[in-house]
Amino acid sequence: MTDTNVQASDGAVPSANPKPIERPADPRFSSGPCKKFPGYDVSLLSDAMLGISHRGSARTKLQEAIDRSAALLGLPDDWRLAIVPASDTGAMEMTMWSALGPKPVDVLVWESFSNDWATDALKQLKLDNARVIQAEYGQLPDLGQVNPAHDVVFAYNGTTSGVKVPNLDWISDLREGVVICDATSAAFCMPMDFSKLDAVTWSWQKGLGGEAAHGMLAIGPRMVERLESFAPDRALPKIFRMTKKGKLNEDLFKAATINTPSLLAIEDLLVTLDWAERIGGLPELHRRSSANFAALDAWVQTQDWIEWFCDAPECRSNTAMQMKVTAPQVASLDEDAQWKAVAAMCKLLEAEGVALDIKAHRNGKPGFRIWGGPTVDADDVAKLGPWLNWAFETWKSQTAAA
Repeated sequence: MTDTNVQASDGAVPSANPKPIERPADPRFSSGPCKKFPGYDVSLLSDAMLGISHRGSARTKLQEAIDRSAALLGLPDDWRLAIVPASDTGAMEMTMWSALGPKPVDVLVWESFSNDWATDALKQLKLDNARVIQAEYGQLPDLGQVNPAHDVVFAYNGTTSGVKVPNLDWISDLREGVVICDATSAAFCMPMDFSKLDAVTWSWQKGLGGEAAHGMLAIGPRMVERLESFAPDRALPKIFRMTKKGKLNEDLFKAATINTPSLLAIEDLLVTLDWAERIGGLPELHRRSSANFAALDAWVQTQDWIEWFCDAPECRSNTAMQMKVTAPQVASLDEDAQWKAVAAMCKLLEAEGVALDIKAHRNGKPGFRIWGGPTVDADDVAKLGPWLNWAFETWKSQTAAA
């Protein structure tokens, strides 16, 4: 170890908190929109069919995006997949508005986005038969409370808390209700058992590092049965309608989008699918995301000033990897002051160009959130740890001198 009290050969005294020598090659660790895949360049989009109708020859591009997404994710053959408006939020809400009502519904809440679905169920849809099963940030609700006779709405991964469900064993194979899963920061990043699910939603901007604004909605046979047997008495905006004359609108799942999609965003998705298929498909996407978590975890385990936000190892997200500062200099502060401390450290890292957008979500708890999806390289994650140490030590010094 270098003695930092020894004068350097050029006459300067070495810093007591030297900057790490190695830097992440790419500082983009944002949890959405997420980093593009390695080697991405906008010139790859030169084949985009721009300035023509998405209902004409460009519809082949939409169908290709649907077919290849379904194949990459491993959707069962009897499932349907559609491109829908308004990102993952649009996909979730069009499903909830169209399908919820005939049975009691259990909504699982442990972070802000899952809380949005509870708000929709209780205050917007005004479902008298909705029950919220809730836990604090950093924990999972008691999954054993889920009633197999009820519908279920849940997020596979809590993007704003860094907590994921460890598996789907808690969903009964003999369930009577339908299961609606927000998988926006789980799809393509962690294994999913579709036999336990009936509707799954995501957006391109998360696991695939694609563009925002469009969502994807996958539905299985049990959800199709629900949509065709249940006619809600509530108003359904145009972008929420999935049936015509009591039957599923099959055209929606055959590239006839509800509104005009961005063909540039479609081309962006297609080149991302090219990359994913080229490197080994879904198993390699899962491996890369797991490797990112392992790289960060190896560093966290050696530190005494920072910890995982989630105490249960099996529930720690390998995408929205969230940590809290446990050092007394920060942990003893009120929440507002903790946010300011984290923001100051993030500003130091941004100024060095080594980490962008790693402050925890504004609706979450103070701390750092590092995206670990498959478009991120584990080497960059590993190199980030020492820089977090540097930022913390620099903040401490600056605070003490103030």
